Amino acid sequence: MLALSREDVRRLVPMPVAIALMKTAFAELSAGRAASPLRTVIPLPEVEGDALFMPARVPAANALGVKVVSVVPVNRARDLPVIHAIVCLIDDQTGRPLAIMDGTYLTALRTGAVSGAATDLLARPDSRVLVAIGAGAQGATQIAAVCAVRPIERVIAVDVGEPALLRLREAMARDWPDLVDRLETTTDAASAVRLADVVCTATTSKTPVFDDADLRPGTHVNAVGAYTPEMQEIPAATVLRAAVTVDAIDAALAEAGDLIAPLRAGLVGRDHFVRELGMVVAGSATGRTDVTEITLFKSVGNAVQDIVVARRAIDRAREMGVGTTVDLG
Repeated sequence: MLALSREDVRRLVPMPVAIALMKTAFAELSAGRAASPLRTVIPLPEVEGDALFMPARVPAANALGVKVVSVVPVNRARDLPVIHAIVCLIDDQTGRPLAIMDGTYLTALRTGAVSGAATDLLARPDSRVLVAIGAGAQGATQIAAVCAVRPIERVIAVDVGEPALLRLREAMARDWPDLVDRLETTTDAASAVRLADVVCTATTSKTPVFDDADLRPGTHVNAVGAYTPEMQEIPAATVLRAAVTVDAIDAALAEAGDLIAPLRAGLVGRDHFVRELGMVVAGSATGRTDVTEITLFKSVGNAVQDIVVARRAIDRAREMGVGTTVDLG
């Protein structure tokens, strides 16, 4: 069995490759050719966190595996990452374990990459100002992914605290140094959102992180942070007026507080949520219809993302002689 580190995964799967993999994975999922049961969430109330167990199979990519991820917000006070994860890949013909790898960076990579795919399919081609709300582990890859698919000239990162913004700048300098010159930071979300062509939200907030009135016509929003019914990053008013695309309808309506809150309040019906990203990839659903439309992509995360990236990582690792062999026998 092969073991891959964070740095191995980063080198083996560049962002543009990860974005292409997301399009394939969700096209397969929407077409019913991939298996991805709803994740199992085990609450960790004493640390205000959750442990998530996420299996999937994508036959088209010869990918079968499971990710285990923990989200512990109080880790910020411990000077530890909020998210830790590990991915195990299994041979889908023999059941033999193939690889184990760092899932923390992989999670950030694939979450950024799906926003890149959604931005490529839904945002205006001339989008030049990106606002990224949430300067945690996901922030850097959200920025890198959107910049990979649109001619972004200005990146404004937003967080409630300056220390998080400093850590984001350091992460960008380490992993995406070519983007640092475009990066600005602020704690003023309203002023930033009023300038945005694309907004990415990657927080665990339980209340909306911007006001709907601050969105300009034609803005595209990627909402990837809130993954439980209790969390809500996006104002209900934005959900109501936006053309909404989700990663997977059943999962989104079971887990995404951004969509569940307006549903429960009777502000919107389930028929507002009928478009999956894979449908847009395949051409069975439309993308943006005009330059003034507000488009919203809501993702709660799906294990198909993790295992297709993991499969690409192990295939490239074998070609390049990267990783550590572990004998479990």
